[in-house]
Amino acid sequence: MDFIEKCSEGVAFLTAPNIPFVHGFTTRRGGVSRGIFASLNLGENLGDEPEAVRENYRRLRAALGIRKLCFTKQVHGNTVRYVTSADARELYGPLPYEADGIVTDRPGLALVAFTADCIPILLCDPARGVSAALHAGWRGTVADIAGAGVKAMAGLGSRPGDILAAIGPGISRCCFETGPEVPEAVMAVLGREGREYIDGPGREENKFFVDLKGVNRALLIRAGLSPENIAVSEACTVCESEKFWSHRATGGRRGSQGAVIVNGEGL
Repeated sequence: MDFIEKCSEGVAFLTAPNIPFVHGFTTRRGGVSRGIFASLNLGENLGDEPEAVRENYRRLRAALGIRKLCFTKQVHGNTVRYVTSADARELYGPLPYEADGIVTDRPGLALVAFTADCIPILLCDPARGVSAALHAGWRGTVADIAGAGVKAMAGLGSRPGDILAAIGPGISRCCFETGPEVPEAVMAVLGREGREYIDGPGREENKFFVDLKGVNRALLIRAGLSPENIAVSEACTVCESEKFWSHRATGGRRGSQGAVIVNGEGL
């Protein structure tokens, strides 16, 4: 499924054709930040000017019609936290919990996961009115945060066969070169199937290329999702670092993009 690029209120973002709820995978374009953060940086604690970040969020809220927004302190784990309107927060306020995924059944609540090469995953169940936003770095991927997100939604009444998933722009197989620890972890979680998502070693011993998007897709299928209900973006944040934030391409001097879904509200 090809993702669709849109622009609203000057904010450029991508949408997945299978997700009926209001959602978007933001790009670097459409904000007011300057210098290394130009222009749509959504990261609060990266060194950007707070007033610029606030204006970026104002534009994002206008673009997607967001009223209440929830996000978390991400730590590369597999915890998925249930959130309500009480968890909505203003920028630069306290964030009392750590989690790499959030899930809700409250209509109108917007969930966001931040990335800059890691894999963003949005999940929704239109039948039950449940959504989740997940941040899957390689550690979170092999800890099966994808499966944890599905389990959290099932706890709210969703059936895995009804869940729709969008795996957004992130580092792709072409650019995710790693040592042996990542493929070993992939094989540990997926068994022999994991080999499909690993290339190498190549000319350089102990260097491998890993398809994190493919691994997360496989884990969603293992959790009960139908393959036809999963959309995967082909966009690589490293290859397209002028369009997307990439930690690797910038040596860590960068902003963050967001994967956002507004629970229960249709496009």
